[in-house]
Amino acid sequence: MDSKNSSFCFGNFLLIALIPTIFVVFIGASYFKIFNIVNISMHTFYIIVFIYIIFLFFIPHNAYVASCKVKSNLPVTRNELEKSLEKTAINIGGKTKSVMSVRDFLQEYFQNIRNDNFAKIASSTFPMLGILGTFIAIAISMPDFTVSSSKELDKEISILLSGVGTAFYASIFGIFLSLLWAFFERYGLSKIEKYTRSLEEIYSNYIWSQKELLKFQFDQKTLFENDFTKHMKEIFNLDFIKDINKEHMQNYTEIISKTQEGFKSLEKSLINANTQLTNSIHELQVSSQAIDATKIIKDNLEEFNKSTKELKELLESFDNGLDDAMGKIDRELANAVLQIESMVKTLKDK
Repeated sequence: MDSKNSSFCFGNFLLIALIPTIFVVFIGASYFKIFNIVNISMHTFYIIVFIYIIFLFFIPHNAYVASCKVKSNLPVTRNELEKSLEKTAINIGGKTKSVMSVRDFLQEYFQNIRNDNFAKIASSTFPMLGILGTFIAIAISMPDFTVSSSKELDKEISILLSGVGTAFYASIFGIFLSLLWAFFERYGLSKIEKYTRSLEEIYSNYIWSQKELLKFQFDQKTLFENDFTKHMKEIFNLDFIKDINKEHMQNYTEIISKTQEGFKSLEKSLINANTQLTNSIHELQVSSQAIDATKIIKDNLEEFNKSTKELKELLESFDNGLDDAMGKIDRELANAVLQIESMVKTLKDK
């Protein structure tokens, strides 16, 4: 950056200042009566010199001078550009390129080569200074209208008209500087644009284009959709559902089998209790041993109650088994739903 600022480009500076310098020399020669082409008053001459000095101060910030600095520093610029390309390189599909913009790099790299604020206000500054100088010259040459004789009044009016005539040279000079500045500004910007496009073309193979990046984004989107489909297939795997159904059907079959065995056992117990109860009643009717018969009835009734209790427990076991089986199915389905939600959230975060 120091070498860039040290390149003053004196030739470009002189080319911009050449015509304004000739104009000032012409005004000075007229003022000092070297040749009598135009009549220039003292205040008009100094106002023009003042505007000229301001113009010289602005010249280093003109785009034409800046283009010379850019050109003289192209070797250093390319070296810095190549380093930046390496730092911003990424690998996509086996190819390594940079995502940096050459234009943005050059704008940032040469941001201190000139003051853009001065360049923007220059075109309007010089005409305003010229008009201001004209009014100042008129104000200074304003005559004294309090004279007593008409002869002196004619003299004062002649001085006023002479001052007004020369004062307009300041406005002319200011407008001319504005046009000159605009010309070299546009010309310099076109040269900078030429250098920029040249570097963009040279390094185009080392930078990812907008089309390539869009294609990569499309491929990433397709990969995301395929990944999502794969996860969905894994979650809703038919073999997984079949295994769940098979497992729970086995549990259900075991419960039904045990229940049937219980019912058969209960049926035998009830038949046995009924037979014993019938025999006991018959014994009560035909036997004189009523006390023993009563005891037998009591025992048979207790056995019947016991069988009834076992029937109740068996029915409750059957209900609980069904509840457990259905609960397992609900839990498995709930886990599947939670997996789907987690997967969708993860894919969204990507």
